[in-house]
Amino acid sequence: MTDDKDVLRDVWFGRIPTCFTLYQDEITEREADPYYLLLPRVSYLTLVTDKVKKHFQKVMKQEEVSEIWFEYEGTPLKWHYPIGLLFDLHASNTALPWSITVHFKKVVELLFFLKHFHCNLFLVSRVRERLLRSANFPEKDLLHCHSKDVIEAHFMACIKEADALKHKSQVINEMQKKDHKQLWMGLQNDKFEQFWAINRKLMEYPPEDNGFRYIPFRIYQATTERPFIQKLFRPIASGGQLHTLGDLLKDVCPSAITPEELNVSNGVSDFINSWLFSVPYITWMASRG
Repeated sequence: MTDDKDVLRDVWFGRIPTCFTLYQDEITEREADPYYLLLPRVSYLTLVTDKVKKHFQKVMKQEEVSEIWFEYEGTPLKWHYPIGLLFDLHASNTALPWSITVHFKKVVELLFFLKHFHCNLFLVSRVRERLLRSANFPEKDLLHCHSKDVIEAHFMACIKEADALKHKSQVINEMQKKDHKQLWMGLQNDKFEQFWAINRKLMEYPPEDNGFRYIPFRIYQATTERPFIQKLFRPIASGGQLHTLGDLLKDVCPSAITPEELNVSNGVSDFINSWLFSVPYITWMASRG
């Protein structure tokens, strides 16, 4: 893995130039200027946008806003998806900077008042329904994220799921709590060395094992009702040969490796397919991400 450190750095420091603008129907005390930021692909929107939130709250009444959420061309952006994934799913063909619209979910005291004074449950339900509509928060599309603790819990759940597939959870369970915290703080504070000092342990396997138990992966889709494809996939075939990335795609999403889906010329397509099926990068990728 030492030889690949430059590759890991390049992935880590990948940035997306982004322009944040406030939703036109938000109530402001004066006009809000756009805010520009280089977003790290490996992080999460709600983790790296504190400056964005502070910028727009300057023109709004503080008591009227709370939870922040984002959308791109009418599509709410899921905070629990990495930023790079969101961009690739929704905006990979757009001109830069990426234009993201900022929304604030309104704070409403009335619902608390109704519950506090034990009002009719039906009334509370109807009021809640109306408040949610007026707050314009896309309840069906987004999970609530009230603090960075929620992001940390989601991130660690993903790490544990991946290690269960790779090592039967042995590596993550042998780590101390401070190791988990260092892993998280490395991501939160954009510290490459701090993060990879711990993450490398999750990428290794004993030579005698000849690979991981399973390859943890998800193939995300933007055009179907099924948000992603995920299944058990071993890095080594029954005959002993190493599986390639092409083998995985052919097994779980065969349409992804046709010339039509690749959207390239036949010559380039032949090269890509040759690379997909001749280089056992699937294990290499799983040991570096």
